[in-house]
Amino acid sequence: MTRRYDPRRRDRIIDAAIRVVGAKGIAGLSHRSVAAEADVPLGSTTYHFSSLDELLIAALRRSNENLAQLMRESPALADPAADLAGELARLLGLYFRGGRGRAELEYELYLAALRRSALRPVAAEWTDGMADLLSGRTDPATARALIALMDGICLQVLLVGGEYDEAYAREMLGRVVG
Repeated sequence: MTRRYDPRRRDRIIDAAIRVVGAKGIAGLSHRSVAAEADVPLGSTTYHFSSLDELLIAALRRSNENLAQLMRESPALADPAADLAGELARLLGLYFRGGRGRAELEYELYLAALRRSALRPVAAEWTDGMADLLSGRTDPATARALIALMDGICLQVLLVGGEYDEAYAREMLGRVVG
């Protein structure tokens, strides 16, 4: 049997891991479940990711990109004349319009760092990256406070089952911005 070269296999495995976590939670993640979802041999998952923590790290990095990309692409975040609180509230609204399932999955991976210390540096990378994006508009402490509030708002929407309220978010973010 000839060996097939598949340059996208690693990416397909990461995407499959994200789908498995989305469907079954982190408890349902195994090399075997990911291999089945990605339609690759089991050895491919262990070749690219020797541990489940390595696979979770890759999945967390990929999933962190959704809100980060929205923020990086926002010209208003770089504009000192733009309403910072209003723009952050708008971006959170766009994030939730992408579907509750995606947000649930991203926060499940993000909060997995509570129990899996290998994921903590990736969670910190995300926070640091968001703080860097906001640093052109505010001081570092306020940037971190804004991120913490945004996380809290997202968690409340996800845990309480309510709808995202952009006006409330704008008001609360505005209080932090001062």
